[in-house]
Amino acid sequence: MAYTTINKSGDYFNTKLYSGTGSTNAITGVGFEPSLTWIKARDHAYSHHLQDAVRGTGKDLYSNSTDAEYSNANSLTTFGSDGFTVGSDNGVNNGSKTYASWNWKANGAGSANTDGSINSTATSANTTSGFSIVKYTGNQTSGATVGHGLGAVPKIIIVKNLNDTENWVVYHASLGNTKRLSLNLTEEETTDSAVWNNTTPTSSVFSLGNSDKSNNVNIPYIAYCFAEKTGYSKALSWTGNNSSDGPFLYCGFAPKFVIWKCTNTGHGWIIEDEARNIDGNGYLNGANSREFYPHGNNAEATSGPRFDFLSNGLKIKDSTSADINGTNSFIAFAFGQTLVGTNNVPCTAR
Repeated sequence: MAYTTINKSGDYFNTKLYSGTGSTNAITGVGFEPSLTWIKARDHAYSHHLQDAVRGTGKDLYSNSTDAEYSNANSLTTFGSDGFTVGSDNGVNNGSKTYASWNWKANGAGSANTDGSINSTATSANTTSGFSIVKYTGNQTSGATVGHGLGAVPKIIIVKNLNDTENWVVYHASLGNTKRLSLNLTEEETTDSAVWNNTTPTSSVFSLGNSDKSNNVNIPYIAYCFAEKTGYSKALSWTGNNSSDGPFLYCGFAPKFVIWKCTNTGHGWIIEDEARNIDGNGYLNGANSREFYPHGNNAEATSGPRFDFLSNGLKIKDSTSADINGTNSFIAFAFGQTLVGTNNVPCTAR
């Protein structure tokens, strides 16, 4: 049985659903002060809004766009001790719409990190939960390194050029250091030595090539870095089998959030979470799955069942969709709650 140093996953990650008001709207019940908040309207085709405490509030990034960082005083305006406040921007707070938000705790605004050859402007790291936010300025030197502050090897790194209309780039450990994915695209994995310099991250730094996507000279970047933590987070990979008896993906915890992508054909990213997949009667794993597509601004979509969210992982139920269980390759990252923590107290059964 997986023991963990994280006795309550809700202290570090939480999905919060809310309704818009059209005016200043304080969202509470997250359970901590977020360092990264990702918001998406459920019932309208607004962009995905990402804001973090390192860049500061009022500065949007859109996962479905190549756009540079956008100053927006009416988007997320405050990170609070139990959530966040949004302004009147339709993408986060239309009075007739509902929203999902995913929230991660790092360490606030962070501080400078000098572990790499590029000194980061700020690194906000939570070594307990394995999540850090890093802001750095590129130098377009192949072999440059940047400190991530995790004290563990990151399995996922997501980077965005803040000044230019460049694609997001994603590192996943199962693809290795020669490959990249793009968060805003449906494209398959691409071999690109200019992004990660064909070098695997270490417990202190990640490496960069000379790509404009990750290391252009004098350009600011933001990086979201995730290490695996027993009983809380897991990098996953699998090959589909085109069967209703799909692969079982062992996590060692009960997943609450999963983001996945087919890597060898052109299918998009998909997000599911436990909060939206509980039906009107309070049941999980029903006839439908509710999902978002980070590469697009689509409203929440309903499909046939994709996964069963189980006490120790994910069981694929979809036998027909090439974007989850075709005879293709897939990667994912999941967050959730272990069965037993270091305090030997079992989680409440489902």
